This record gives sequence, structure tokens and C-alpha cells, in this order.
Amino acid sequence: MKILPDVKLDFSDVLIRPKRSELSSRSEVDLEREFIFRHSKRVWKGIPIMVANMDCTGTIEMFRVLSKYKMITCLHKFYEPEDYPMDMDPNYYMITSGIRDNDWEKLQKTIERLNPYFVCVDVANGYSSKLIDYVKKFRAKYPDITLMAGNVVTNEMTEELVLQGVDIVKVGIGPGSVCLTRKLTACGFPQLSAIMDTADAAHGVNALICGDGGVQFPGDFSKGFGAGADFMMAGSMFSGHEESGGEMVVEGDKKFKLFYGMSSKKAMVKNYGKMESYRSSEGKVVKIPYKGPVEATVQDILGGIRSCMTYIGAKKLKDLSKCTTFIRVNRQLNEIYSHPGYST
Repeated sequence: MKILPDVKLDFSDVLIRPKRSELSSRSEVDLEREFIFRHSKRVWKGIPIMVANMDCTGTIEMFRVLSKYKMITCLHKFYEPEDYPMDMDPNYYMITSGIRDNDWEKLQKTIERLNPYFVCVDVANGYSSKLIDYVKKFRAKYPDITLMAGNVVTNEMTEELVLQGVDIVKVGIGPGSVCLTRKLTACGFPQLSAIMDTADAAHGVNALICGDGGVQFPGDFSKGFGAGADFMMAGSMFSGHEESGGEMVVEGDKKFKLFYGMSSKKAMVKNYGKMESYRSSEGKVVKIPYKGPVEATVQDILGGIRSCMTYIGAKKLKDLSKCTTFIRVNRQLNEIYSHPGYST
């Protein structure tokens, strides 16, 4: 047993310090980035924000809206090959696979049907040797597809995944709003520090990372990019919308949509028919007040990032990390009007 004494940080532990800027308007900043992926050699240009591959968020309906903004929707893995429409722009969606034998069979059929540019291999514990074996098998058969895989939170496993064929390493264990992994397993890593550590490792071997989870506010996207993330992924920010999955619940004159973790009992029963006796539920179910069309949320996110960039003088998104100085704080917000007794 050993203890690492340095403090690891989450998004809520820091703010970005403003500095002199020559930018006078949010309209002057550029949110698009262009990447050449290490293994696939493909070139991609767009806004590097991804919708999580949860069945509550990673839907075809979500893709229809976000592709207009050149953002990527990671479609959940429970679509069958014949469920995918044939008119989707492959620049702005990923298909998702687990690492079971039947996942491999389904993935091959889906690739044959769609000829996609992106695949996400997604498991909760990216430290499994089975994930490495799956990545090797995938890369051997599909050298030209851009591969994202995870989840991990440390530099050595980031480097291992990259060296075995991964273009984008998916980073995050336990930061999600409906994830109970840290409570049940005692394992995890604060998300801001995880991004910092893994970005350093990935960039050293000419690869990229995607910060997955932990986003509570639009400003957290800027913090993630400032910490070195190449892509940022969120689930809860995109939940509760017209385009989201999850059942609609009506209580009186109020509407809600269910949002749940993919390791929750509800997700297991819904997608696999049962939860195995050797497992525990590592996710919770919440009711999200219905938010309407997702477009307003997208505008909030993009507007927040643009505003951050004007505060620190970053004209291009790729410059945001170079212009970022974090300060540690004990409080982000003045929340007096969040207390009971004040109406909102």
C-alpha cells in the first residue's frame, strides 16, 4: 500500500484566471479544430465535443441536431445494424461496441453496412487485458477507422492503449452524475487531474484524449480543454431533451425524462434482460426536468466556451490550453439565491 500525497483536482476545485485579451467579441473566436489521427491517418475538422454513448443521450435524433454544429454523437451500442439510417454524415457520429464476442460480431456487421469513420470501444474498466486484446484485433482488421477506447485515468495505460492502436483515449472513471462507481468500488480519479495526466501522456505519443464525464456546467468544457483535453464528452448536459432517450414521466403539469447510468440496474434489465447476481448497481436513476429541444443547450455550451476564450485571449480553441492558468478555489459561485426560501 502507498499514498500519493499530491492533491488531485476536479472541475469544481478550480477557476480559469482572466488575462489581457485583444479579442473584443465572441464572434472572433474559432471553436473548430482539425486533427490527423495517429493510426487511421484520417483528417477530421469540427467542434470537438461529443455526446456520451448512453442510451439516454447517444441517439440518432441527437445526431441529427448536433451534426449541424459539426459535433460528434457517440451512438449507444444497443442499436442493431439495420437500425442505422444510411444518410448520416460519418464525420459526426461514432458507433459503439463492447468487448464481448457477440459485440465483435455485431460491430463487424455494422461496419459492413455503414463504413463509418469512427468506432468507440467502451468498457467501464479500461485496465482489462481483454480490452487490449480487442483493440489489437480491431486495429488489425480495420486500419483505416479512427478508434476511441477506454475508460482509463492514468498515463501508463493511456500510452499502452495508444501503442496498441487507439487514436483517442477515453478518460474518466467515476465522474459522471449518475455513476456510483466511486462509492461502490472506492476506485476513481478526480477528472481535471485525470485529463491533465493522460493528455500529457497521449500527446507525447502523437495521440489524443477525450475527457468523459464530470461536466456540470458549460464552463466545465472550457476547464477540460484548458487542462489539455482534445475532445470533451458529456452525458447529463444532453439528457432530458426532446432528442434524448429515456422515458418521459408526467407528474401533474410537469414533465421529466429519466436519466440513468449504464451500469445501473435499470440499464442492465432494459438492455440485457437482467442484472447478473455477481454484479452490483453502479449507477442511479434520476428524473430530469424536461428541457425541450437540445439546440438551446448547445448554444449555451458553445457560447460559454467562446466567452471563456475572450476572457483569456485564445482566438482558436487549440490555443485555449496555452492561455489557461488555473487557480484553486474553495468556492466557484455565490449561491445565496439557491438557498431555501428564494424562488427561482
